[in-house]
Amino acid sequence: MSDVMPFADYESVQAYLFSLKARGVKFGIDRMRLLSAALGHPEQAVPVIHITGTNGKGSTAAMLEAIFRSAGWKVGLYTSPHLVRLGERVQVNRRMLSEEEIISFTNELKPIADELAHGSPDDHASFFEFMTAMAFLQFARKQCDLSVVEVGLGGRLDATNIVDPQVSIVTSISLDHCEMLGETVERIAAEKAGIIKPGRPVVIGRLPPAAERVIREVAAHQGCVVHSVRAEFGEDSTRYPGTNLEGEYQRWNAATATLAARVMGAAWKLTTHGIDEALQHVVWPGRWQRITLGGRSLILDASHNPEGADVLRANLTALYRETGRKPVFITGALGAARAGPLLSTIADFAREIHLVVPHQARATPFEELEKLIPPGFSGPVRRASLESLFPQGRRCSVGEPDDIVVVTGSIYLLGEVFALIAPEMGVGEGRLQDF
Repeated sequence: MSDVMPFADYESVQAYLFSLKARGVKFGIDRMRLLSAALGHPEQAVPVIHITGTNGKGSTAAMLEAIFRSAGWKVGLYTSPHLVRLGERVQVNRRMLSEEEIISFTNELKPIADELAHGSPDDHASFFEFMTAMAFLQFARKQCDLSVVEVGLGGRLDATNIVDPQVSIVTSISLDHCEMLGETVERIAAEKAGIIKPGRPVVIGRLPPAAERVIREVAAHQGCVVHSVRAEFGEDSTRYPGTNLEGEYQRWNAATATLAARVMGAAWKLTTHGIDEALQHVVWPGRWQRITLGGRSLILDASHNPEGADVLRANLTALYRETGRKPVFITGALGAARAGPLLSTIADFAREIHLVVPHQARATPFEELEKLIPPGFSGPVRRASLESLFPQGRRCSVGEPDDIVVVTGSIYLLGEVFALIAPEMGVGEGRLQDF
């Protein structure tokens, strides 16, 4: 392997990582195992909480990070995709990877990945595998006490699934990424159950009965004890742990995080009071997040799949009870299977709808979005760009001063909005967002 540093600046690293991403998603963990072995197995250096699920993975991960960090531990956090900056994916005590660190890691990983793929270019590590390796290396070298690792997609064949976790968490299961994970909740559950490891405890959120049966069968086969949010906290979510993140679904996530923290045991010096207090200080942007921009009230919410649309409906119902007014919507999505339920929900509450196409290859075009709006919706529907909706990022150009504007849909759309209205988050890296 060469000692030459191939990348001297962040722009060239971005271009290289994008070239890896452009090759597409690669399922399977054999490449990751080889890469990890060549790096000395950094994933084994730090205890791991491993999280999968259709929705709620990121919020639950952020909650657990807050819980353990508030107890005095140094905590690594690996999530995807990022909202604005690539470095958001890998954080230690909520400090994200710097551009300099990403350059250094890429220079370290590229020759190793090239050597492992010698003679077979298709075996080269993927973009997501590069990022996963960066996370494990960062957590090991920063001597984290614990890492909270979110699955990228599925579970069984995800690059993160080389870990042997302290606890495996399944937050929720519904139909999403069906072309990759399966057309039924049972098949999707089987893929996500792939993170369950022999003898390790499993925590499950509120799952459909068919999905829960699959998870419990896999857990029993692996000799694992299953801890259920329903069994621990019941069905009444008003009795679930509270959190500063709004919405009933976040109470489900808070219950999942709380249960996982309890399962981790007294060795981590967690107290009921400490857990409850930490849940009031969770940082996780874009989840029913209220802000004021240029005198206009905005709610930013990533509701990107059918289950997310159900959660959105509950939040919008509560919002209408609170205000008695129909909000203005800005929305865009990736794929008709996601856009359909989203627009059906929005149409029941909206006064007007502004459609946006995120800058992603899988984004749903205007024509398809318009066809998916229920024919009974009588309000105005307009095509727009985020630049016209948020001129100079200083104000929102739609609605009246006393309106609430709800920005919802793809997390990539939310990322583009943040890049415009929150310059302190940095210049957007949208082309590196997808997966």
